Amino acid sequence: LQKQLEDQKNLTEEMKRKQEQGSMQLQGEVQELAIEEWLAAQFPLDSIEEIKKGARGGDCIQIVNTRARQNCGAIYYESKRTKDFQPSWIEKFKADIRDKGANIGVLVTEVMPSDMYRMGLKDGIWICNYEEFKGLCAVIRESIVQLSMAVSSQENKGDKMHMLYDYLTSNTFRMQVEAIVEGFSQMKADLEGEKRSMQRIWKQREKQLEKVITNTIDMYGSIKGIAGNAIQAVKALELPEGESFEDDIT
Repeated sequence: LQKQLEDQKNLTEEMKRKQEQGSMQLQGEVQELAIEEWLAAQFPLDSIEEIKKGARGGDCIQIVNTRARQNCGAIYYESKRTKDFQPSWIEKFKADIRDKGANIGVLVTEVMPSDMYRMGLKDGIWICNYEEFKGLCAVIRESIVQLSMAVSSQENKGDKMHMLYDYLTSNTFRMQVEAIVEGFSQMKADLEGEKRSMQRIWKQREKQLEKVITNTIDMYGSIKGIAGNAIQAVKALELPEGESFEDDIT
């Protein structure tokens, strides 16, 4: 009997573990899709290429295009939604970036590394959460466009692509991006605060209006109860035809 209980407990734990894995995998796929859809909506000139399930690599590549220039550069994205951040992800992602020939990689994760509390650059990889990704990718993309224009000549193109990577992973660029994304995040927080404030104001006004209407109806009912038909009817305060107070109660 003891062995049966232990077997049942182990089976229950295994089922729970598989269920959690399935749920986390589904959440990860939802975030992957959200990233792809957001990129496609924000940058319609760019090509957003999904990495098929089972293939080696991240989740999608953003090929940066402008009306005047095609393939200015590539940003590689990988999405992670797990309970813990695994340091091994970084080296694997860097290998995938080199394999795909992308200029830079962005790792979008729900859980940050233990030594990072917010978006930042770690070992040549940009790491951020989903909300930070929206501001970060816009800044990286614009930098790629500007640098692509600067290195448009074919002379020493290979060296210039190395210069592009060096710039995108430099402290100077990191500080510029952090300043821009901080501004973006603050604007978003301010907007959310304003929305909450307006909702509170609307609710207060709604209650005030309800109070005014209720008191007006009470006053009208009291006066009409005393004066009867001598008082002119106020259509907005009368019950619709065919209805009575008793009908309204029932």
